[in-house]
Amino acid sequence: MAIHESGEDYLESILKLQEQGKSVRGIDIVADLGYSKPSVSVAMKKLRESGYIQTGDGGVILLTDAGREVAMRTWERHRTLRDFFVRLGVGPAVAERDACKVEHDLSDETFEKLLQYAREHT
Repeated sequence: MAIHESGEDYLESILKLQEQGKSVRGIDIVADLGYSKPSVSVAMKKLRESGYIQTGDGGVILLTDAGREVAMRTWERHRTLRDFFVRLGVGPAVAERDACKVEHDLSDETFEKLLQYAREHT
């Protein structure tokens, strides 16, 4: 099932928060992404209906296997692109913002070539 950029951002946020040891709730995503509570609620409903998340006890949001796969792929792209941009001399804040934009639209082929280039020129 295809997922849109905003869905990838939500899943990535959930994964990052979980990696920090948090039991993720909607309010945590609101704080992380800066979106409104209603927007996050609507998105969580769509992600749940699409099989990317489940809601546990106390409203804790859990990634399904499908959701974790999308989140990990997006987060890996983000970190790789951000680090590459910084190595090119881009400031950390700009690299962070640009990585967030590029991670969704870059083709797999281009991303793999970028990885290959980065490995060869490290």
